[in-house]
Amino acid sequence: MRRDELNKAIHDLYRAEHEALGERGGYELLDRARQWDLAPTLAAGGVIVFPHAGVADCGHQIAAAVHACLDSGAGRVLVISVLHAWNDEMEQARRRVAAGGSPAAERYWGIQGPGLDRGNEWQLDHALYSFRFFWELETRRRGIRGPQVIERYPYLAGGHPELLPGIDELVELARDAVIVSTADPFHHGIGYGDPPDQALAPEAGGLELARRTIEEGMRLLAAGDYWGYNQHCVRAKSDARDAGQVFRFLRGPLHGEILDLVASDATQLYQTPPPTWVAAPLVRWTKATA
Repeated sequence: MRRDELNKAIHDLYRAEHEALGERGGYELLDRARQWDLAPTLAAGGVIVFPHAGVADCGHQIAAAVHACLDSGAGRVLVISVLHAWNDEMEQARRRVAAGGSPAAERYWGIQGPGLDRGNEWQLDHALYSFRFFWELETRRRGIRGPQVIERYPYLAGGHPELLPGIDELVELARDAVIVSTADPFHHGIGYGDPPDQALAPEAGGLELARRTIEEGMRLLAAGDYWGYNQHCVRAKSDARDAGQVFRFLRGPLHGEILDLVASDATQLYQTPPPTWVAAPLVRWTKATA
């Protein structure tokens, strides 16, 4: 599939999944998300990371992040989002940086988002589709407007998030905002290029492999090893190499914990045989103590 075809297929699939879920299903997932109280984590300077895979599989995790933001008492929410490579130039730039090239040599280097003039590729992205959906549902149910939400989409951090064009704005915003982010940190199976003899179904050791792999990346990020984390994301087929580096830079030393981990099937999207799936975790990052 060409990247523009994939983008359309993803949006079509997300739209269909949300239509199938409906408002009633959305509120059921918001109620299910109440099993976690994550607002204190955000209020104390931590970060909540939610997935953006199939809403029927991980919507309760996304909804938990929405509750955390609304319950935190903050007046501003900074959402550090994934920005996927939606054209060949973006993908080749990402590969060049992963091979040691300078991000500054790439025209997509920087942070995009509403109100900025560094590109509009973020408008093509699906990463916050479900977050916005649950945000609208829950603020309407509560009868509130909710805090200001600022979406930012970093690209090509390359081990040096502190050098990203636009990072100074985020440093200022983060002073009085809570931070959430999104990640699908492990893509696996035939549709993602794994040989059939090495592709594991989630229930046949795949989720265990996903957990080990995700925790490896979390240890690198916790240690502030930005380049090591960048390269881990390449190996793990994680889409969060840039978002992870940025929120870790903004918040400083953190300790990460997987609260929930599910698999989201992607065989329909890629029109490939199983197993083809995404690991969808809900992760709590708390401020590290000395």
